[in-house]
Amino acid sequence: MAVFETHRAFQALTAAGFTERQAQALIDVGSEGYGALATKSDVADMVTVKDLDSRLLELELRMRLYMGAYVAIAAALVIGILGFLLALFTGQFA
Repeated sequence: MAVFETHRAFQALTAAGFTERQAQALIDVGSEGYGALATKSDVADMVTVKDLDSRLLELELRMRLYMGAYVAIAAALVIGILGFLLALFTGQFA
């Protein structure tokens, strides 16, 4: 985890001409948001655009396969039902 060196920042600010109150106020405000900064491990865990693209392509492929299977099953059912109805109306079951 990164460490914000407040004492060194305080010395640098007072050396640059800030009063002690001004320097302390800047450090207090700056250190509040310092914990929200990303660390190297945070950045390493992030998903890159390239990773996201490959995941989306994989998802698209799986969706196409599933949709193709569903269309094939639906077509087989329709053909089977039509064949049954044709056989029923032509009297092949009589």
